[in-house]
Amino acid sequence: MDINKILNSDYLDILFEGRNKKYGGYELRKKYTRRMATAGLIAVLIVGGAFASTLIRPKEKVVELAPVEKKVVMAELPPIDPKKPPPPPPVAPPPPVKPTVKFTPPVIKKNEEVTKEDKPEPPKPEKNEVVGPKTVAGSGDPNAIDPGLNTNPGTGTGPVESAPPPPDKIFTSVEQMPEFPGGQEALLRYLATHIQYPTQAREEGIEGRVILRFVVDQGGNVGDIQIQRDIGGGCGKEAQRVVAKMPKWKAGKQNGTAVKVYYTLPVTFKLQ
Repeated sequence: MDINKILNSDYLDILFEGRNKKYGGYELRKKYTRRMATAGLIAVLIVGGAFASTLIRPKEKVVELAPVEKKVVMAELPPIDPKKPPPPPPVAPPPPVKPTVKFTPPVIKKNEEVTKEDKPEPPKPEKNEVVGPKTVAGSGDPNAIDPGLNTNPGTGTGPVESAPPPPDKIFTSVEQMPEFPGGQEALLRYLATHIQYPTQAREEGIEGRVILRFVVDQGGNVGDIQIQRDIGGGCGKEAQRVVAKMPKWKAGKQNGTAVKVYYTLPVTFKLQ
């Protein structure tokens, strides 16, 4: 093998020494670098052309529309029939109604000058007025009626006293409803401070309003806590737990007596 030929040959010539170079992978390997460069250049040109086309926007053509002229043709009026009588004139409105009772200004006279004609007529009783069969004269004794003498209810001889409500009855509405210590604002602060958002409800993104119903007894104690409406995720149980630990309320009253009262409390759960 000639040494000079080996030094002047590349890797492919040495690899394909003694083989048919017109067939097989010689031509493919020989022109591989040129083909890759050409393909890369074409890809760069395509991408650059697509990007440049987005930057170049064609000018918007302003098309001026010709004004639309619409002709309105009025229909011809029918001919007037001379034999047809003219329409009647409009009816004049009725005159305003004048009061039939004349106002007479009062005149001050002495008793001797007043005649029978000047005296006004006594008022007549109305139809719905109930008139008794006879006139009963009242008593002149100031002690005839004494509210303090009535001691037996139902007989007219003593004051009527209302019976106290039964101790086991639970009212839904009373004259004076139960009240949380400090009022409604203090109740909202208590709920916001003591309620802990349940983990399950926080993970599942549960929000809404839980409605509880409980009883406030005569001593202001909270009991019989029931969940009227729950939104799931442990929110109802959490609201029930916080209400069970509330301090004593101001008891509700009916006729001045402390009674048991149902109280409905909505508790809102909202993620921050």
